[in-house]
Amino acid sequence: MQPEPPPYEDAAPVRRVWGGWRFGLTVVGLIVGIAGLAASAAGVSAQLLPRKFTPAQQQRIMAWETEGRWRTMSAGKIFPASVTYQLPGTSFAVSNELPLVARRVGIAKQATCAAASDPAAAKVLGTDRCAAILRATYADETDSMLVTVGVAVMPSNAAAKSAASQLSSGRQRHPGVRVAPFHSTLAGQFTNRQRQLSWSVSEGPYLILSTAGYSDGRPHVLESSDAYADQEMTRFANGVADAIGTPLGALPLSPHCPGGPGC
Repeated sequence: MQPEPPPYEDAAPVRRVWGGWRFGLTVVGLIVGIAGLAASAAGVSAQLLPRKFTPAQQQRIMAWETEGRWRTMSAGKIFPASVTYQLPGTSFAVSNELPLVARRVGIAKQATCAAASDPAAAKVLGTDRCAAILRATYADETDSMLVTVGVAVMPSNAAAKSAASQLSSGRQRHPGVRVAPFHSTLAGQFTNRQRQLSWSVSEGPYLILSTAGYSDGRPHVLESSDAYADQEMTRFANGVADAIGTPLGALPLSPHCPGGPGC
């Protein structure tokens, strides 16, 4: 009679199969876990990458920042205490331009577009939905000329351009911005009767209005009779208006996101 085989010889292969199955499950679980971690890491890294705005989004953001600048900038920043402008050297028979400095006399309170402009201008501004007008008055270096510069806040670049085209059909006294006098100052006698010349130009969503006259109270005179006075007043008024309007209406740098969650 043959001896019985050991009881574990038939069971040993079963244990090896069972152990291999458990090992396979463990490997699969590890693979799935690693894949999940990789996907999670990819999601986090995507959040940390800098956000990229489309060109259209960049334009909207820049326009929004420019349109709100009149609210965020201080009055002293919009209307600086002094402004440098240039007078043509031909006025003095020289080749170089002469730098001159205009000083601020005062800043008026914010006004409605109807209150701070002539009726004809107010009609144009109202049609283009003007929100408000900010004004300041400047004196030239000799204290003989004054200019009131007005910033009409328009809803868009197109609205500002439309208003400027309607109000800029050549140099004229009217329609335009009303002067901003300041009692007990050089501009105490500066009234609408003293306005000599007026201009308007758009700078982004702003319409820059300016009107100039003499500080001695003289009424309107024919400037073409004095070429030098006409050129000096024109350069004075335009120089101050440009110094105020250009930075106010300039587009900011293209927006970008430095990266980070919630950016």
